[in-house]
Amino acid sequence: MTGTAPQDTIDARLTALGVELPTPAAPAANYVPFVRTGNQLFISGQLPMGPEGLAHVGKLGQAMSLKDGKDAARLCAINLLAQARAAVGDLSKVRLVKLVGFVNSTADFTQQPQVINGASDFMVEVLGDKGRHARSAVSAASLPFGAAVEVEAIFEISGD
Repeated sequence: MTGTAPQDTIDARLTALGVELPTPAAPAANYVPFVRTGNQLFISGQLPMGPEGLAHVGKLGQAMSLKDGKDAARLCAINLLAQARAAVGDLSKVRLVKLVGFVNSTADFTQQPQVINGASDFMVEVLGDKGRHARSAVSAASLPFGAAVEVEAIFEISGD
């Protein structure tokens, strides 16, 4: 795999994964969904929003399984790419620099990295080498609306 990820390849990967990027969610408070400064794109934290609304509510280490958490993180990543496409227009122009994942979990739950792998693995599947990134995965006592996971991202933009 090369360091580039042409848009047709990204679209083909999304199609092969059965993913259609949604219309990006509007902010739920007084902030913007993304900020572009120079060649950097900062995307606000995305929740696991699906076609029916918030798809994964709960706390890891209680009623939610590790698989549920990974699925939630993957859905957050899908929403991050939807925001990136809205900001830049062409996903072949972005390279993921960093993900920060927040996991709504009990005090004794220690698998935050495995949960956020749901987002990390998806980004690499779709963006190829341009999806490899630095990352943090941390626990949170609670998240907005009771969401299981929230993920934010920083992208580098090229070729404008």
